[in-house]
Amino acid sequence: MKIFMPISWLILTLTVLSMFNSVKADQLKVGDTAPEFNLYDQNGKTHSINQYAGQWLVLYFYPKDDTPGCIKEACAFRDEFRVITEQNTQILGVSIDSQQSHAEFAEKYNLPFPLLADVGGKVAKSYQSLFSLGPFKFAKRHSFIIDPEGIVRKIYRRVNVSRHSQEIIADLQVLRREVAD
Repeated sequence: MKIFMPISWLILTLTVLSMFNSVKADQLKVGDTAPEFNLYDQNGKTHSINQYAGQWLVLYFYPKDDTPGCIKEACAFRDEFRVITEQNTQILGVSIDSQQSHAEFAEKYNLPFPLLADVGGKVAKSYQSLFSLGPFKFAKRHSFIIDPEGIVRKIYRRVNVSRHSQEIIADLQVLRREVAD
């Protein structure tokens, strides 16, 4: 038992460290085609990436409906919704919460954009945005700007919810000019 405990802690530590430090050959990167998805929103409407062809897309993953950081991020996107959508850009939030949870969250905070229910975490996983440790899962706070051709143009793996919507607006302006040139 004395030997088993340190070995199991060592294995657990190495596993956790490898999750944070590994760079996979198939890691999603800028310039890649955005992974496909087909998810329901809080109103039961299906959304797929193909529906947004010809528009810019902000796809943001978040851990949990109605939690402090997620409220702050969603409400910032709500407050900047007009500015973002005037740039031919759609916003989609994604978490592994249910449609019902999304409906309550969207109604409570008057969110004008779809919240997609990725209940099994399959889409979050395809964007390398799923944290999973045994039965415990949640979407990591990551965002992606996808261009009208379905190409990933910007990836945010470290998000500060206080200024993220402003970062998105500024980056969209730069990216739209670059793609137009």
